[in-house]
Amino acid sequence: MPNIKSAIKRVNVSEKKAVANKSKKSAIRTTLKKAKADIESGENLDVTVKNAQKAVDQAAAKGHMSKNAASRTKSKLAKAANKAKA
Repeated sequence: MPNIKSAIKRVNVSEKKAVANKSKKSAIRTTLKKAKADIESGENLDVTVKNAQKAVDQAAAKGHMSKNAASRTKSKLAKAANKAKA
């Protein structure tokens, strides 16, 4: 544990941010799991995929995932949804 006041504050702030980031990433993963489950069951495809893509876009905008990973994830969701519709 640091002795300097500013260093102590940095440790506290980084711990709080780490917890917040972890919960946000977990929420994104949960949203994607729900979307995949809905795609497999074939119900509410349009709404579910739209909400999942929105969550992925917001995560990329906030820096919780890279833009390329977000684009790849959205593409996979759309592809799976289109396959389920057909």
